[in-house]
Amino acid sequence: MLYWLTALSDGGDFFNLFRYITFRAGGAFLTALVFGFIFGKPLINVLRRKQGKGQPIRSDGPEGHFIKAGTPTMGGLLIIAALTTATVLWARLDNPYVWMVLFVTLGFALIGFADDYAKVRKQNTAGVSSRIRLLAGLVIAGIAGYWAAQYHPVDLRNELAFPVFKDALLNLGFLFVPFAIIVIVGAANAVNLTDGLDGLAIMPVMIAAATFGVISYFVGRVDFSDSLGLHYVPESGEILIFCAGLIGGGLGFLWYNAPPAAVFMGDTGSLALGGALGAIAVATKHEIVLAIVGGLFVVEALSVIIQVLYFKRTGKRVFLMAPIHHHYEKKGWAEPQIVIRFWIISLILAVIGLATLKVR
Repeated sequence: MLYWLTALSDGGDFFNLFRYITFRAGGAFLTALVFGFIFGKPLINVLRRKQGKGQPIRSDGPEGHFIKAGTPTMGGLLIIAALTTATVLWARLDNPYVWMVLFVTLGFALIGFADDYAKVRKQNTAGVSSRIRLLAGLVIAGIAGYWAAQYHPVDLRNELAFPVFKDALLNLGFLFVPFAIIVIVGAANAVNLTDGLDGLAIMPVMIAAATFGVISYFVGRVDFSDSLGLHYVPESGEILIFCAGLIGGGLGFLWYNAPPAAVFMGDTGSLALGGALGAIAVATKHEIVLAIVGGLFVVEALSVIIQVLYFKRTGKRVFLMAPIHHHYEKKGWAEPQIVIRFWIISLILAVIGLATLKVR
């Protein structure tokens, strides 16, 4: 919205700053951060008052989680409101990729909100039927995949790009949209599974957002993409504004979610943020890089899949408890120890993901 202030510029004044994505990204970050600090406490008070007993705690979970009983959930509303406000204020509103990512974010936020609401109302961990959640997610992701394909340049439409290999492209044809669905829905559910300890999911999400903010900026500029041997995706640089808003909103939320958490993100936040990362990867043609940068989320999801399949086949468990962060809790690791070590792993994976931009 504020981009239109450039119409008042003569090319050498303050209003000219609004032409620059980097300046507007800084504005989005600060806007979301301040939003989180201002509205965080009032939102938590409202959630605590409305929810009463707060988020239900799994009876078969680690014993250390029982002391968290009464903590309100749906804290993801703070992040979503902050990043949406920042994005609408600072991004170009004629950009299709910005609206595509926002559509996925808000769509999955609604799915998560419905699930959180059902859990709190029923005071059990069942929530909304998994089939209904999956179906809704498939529809949202399918629309987003088709949306992205229509705005990708002709030479990249329906193509899968590979990191490291400069000119390697695989034409997926009509399979591109199903592939995009897998990426977006998979990312949403992987982040959702990771969100099990105070602060565990939000920091890796912010690290991934920062990484994809850099990627979107590079692939959205013809000079940088040409210099690095990347596939140029016109207009995708505006996604940096969204990523900056996500980081600012995430930090505002982490202020209240740091152990001991005053509020949980809930499915409202985890599904929305995971879906957003998947949508950004699809928009920027870096779906495979997302699997690297978000490797922690991949491992968390795989640990659940492996546990379920192995148990059905043998009646035994590979992990003491899945997702894998609960396995380490059962082994006696302190919660802050798990969280910080997982943050470190996420940072290392982000560096590896960024390295693929240069290694060609």
